[in-house]
Amino acid sequence: MTTAIRGKTGDSPPASDEERRQSRRAVIASTIGTVIEWYDFGLYSIAAGLVFPSLFFPTFDPLVGALNSFLVFAVGYIARPVGALVFGHFGDRLGRKGALVATMLLMGIGTFIVALVPTYNEIGLWGAVILSVLRFLQGMGVGGEWGGAILVAMEWGGPGRRGLYASLPQMGVPMGTLLANLLFGGASFAAGSAFMTWGWRIPFALSIFLVVIGVYIRLGIAETPVFRRMAEENRIERLPVLEALRRNYRQIISVAFLRISELSVFIVFTVLVFTIGVQTLHLSRDFILMALLAGLAIECVSVPIAGALSDRIGRKRMFMIGAVAAGIYSFIYYAGLGSGSTTIIFIVIALSLIPHGLQYGSEAALITESFTARLRYSGSSIGYQLASLLGGGPTPVIAGVLLIKDQSGYLIACYLALCSVISVIAALTLKEGRLRDIAVEYDQVPDKA
Repeated sequence: MTTAIRGKTGDSPPASDEERRQSRRAVIASTIGTVIEWYDFGLYSIAAGLVFPSLFFPTFDPLVGALNSFLVFAVGYIARPVGALVFGHFGDRLGRKGALVATMLLMGIGTFIVALVPTYNEIGLWGAVILSVLRFLQGMGVGGEWGGAILVAMEWGGPGRRGLYASLPQMGVPMGTLLANLLFGGASFAAGSAFMTWGWRIPFALSIFLVVIGVYIRLGIAETPVFRRMAEENRIERLPVLEALRRNYRQIISVAFLRISELSVFIVFTVLVFTIGVQTLHLSRDFILMALLAGLAIECVSVPIAGALSDRIGRKRMFMIGAVAAGIYSFIYYAGLGSGSTTIIFIVIALSLIPHGLQYGSEAALITESFTARLRYSGSSIGYQLASLLGGGPTPVIAGVLLIKDQSGYLIACYLALCSVISVIAALTLKEGRLRDIAVEYDQVPDKA
C-alpha cells in the first residue's frame, strides 16, 4: 500500500505541490486507462454489427445473424456484475490502484485473443463459443474497471470539484469508442476487399500495445488519500461486498435502475445504428461511421461539462435533465433517420450522444457519493454493473426484435423513453451527495448533506 503522500483529510483539496501533481496524475491515469479499456470493449461493439454476423453466423438471415451476434455481445454485460463483485472486494480491501491494473490486463488479453479466433468457415459455431468466453472476460474487466477509475479520480479531487474529476474518466467511453471506430475504419480502408478476411483483426491485435501503455501509466499513480486514511484508521472491511449488500442494498438497487436510460441509449445509438443504417436504410458503412465519429467527438465535450455543472446545480438535477432529454430525443432521432435526407440523418446521429453525455458526466459522482468510503468500490461497482443485466445486455436483443417488427424504429424510441422514465424515478430515490465529506462514514456519522 502506498503511504508516502499524506493529505490533511481524505476529502480536503490537495495541499502541497506534490499532492497537486499526484492529483493530476491520478486523473490522467484514470482517464487514459478508461479510454484504452473502452477501446477494447468498443471494438467488439462495432464488430457485432458489421463483421461478426457474416463471419460467425453466415447460415442465418442477415437480421437474425445480427441478433445472434448481439446475443454474444450481451454476454459482456452479463459478466460485468461478476467483475464488480471480484474487483469491488479487492478495491475496498487492498486499494483502488491494484484493482485498476488487474482489470486492464484482463480486458487487454481478452481483446487481443479475439484477433486470433477462427471463423465459422474454419471451426463452425465453436468460433462463436470462443467469442462468448472472451466477451465474458472483457465484461469482467469493464465490470471492475469503472469503480476504480472513478474513485481514483474523485477521491483525489476537492469537494468543489468532485463532479468534474469523476466525469473525466467517463470521457473514456466516447473517446475509447471514437478510437475504436477510427482504427476500425482505418483497417477497413487499408485492407480494402480483404477486410472481412483479415483486416478486421488488426484493431483487436493492436490493443496489446495500448494495454502495455495503460498498465505502465497506472503503476505510476499513488493510492488515494481516502483509502490511505481508511487503512490508517483501521476501517478496512474484511468482506466489503457482503457488507455493502447488507447495508446498502437500497442504494445498489437504485443505481442499477438509474443507469437503464444511459446504457440503452448508448447501445442503440452506437451499435444498432450500423444495423439500421446499412441493412435497413441502405446507407454506406463509412457514412454511418463518420456521423457516429462526429457524435462521439461532441460527447467528449458534453461529459465534462455535465460533470462541472453537477458541481454547481447538483448531481441529481443534472442527471435528470439528461435522462429526460434522452427520452425526447429518441423520437427525434428516428424521425430523422426516416426522413430520407442524408444531411438530416448525419445531423441526428451526430447529436444523438449529447443526452447520454449529460447523464454519463453527472452520474459518476452521484453514484459513488451514495456509498460510504469503506464500501464505496464494492457498492458503487455492484449497482453500476447490475444495470448491465437490466439495460445493457437485454437492450441490443430487445431493440433487434423491435426492429424486426417495425423497421421505422419508433418502437425502439418508445422503449428508450420508458427507460428514461425509470431512470428519473431511480434518481429521485438517491440522496444528493455534492456537499458530503466522502472520507467519513455515512452509516456512522449523521448525514448533513
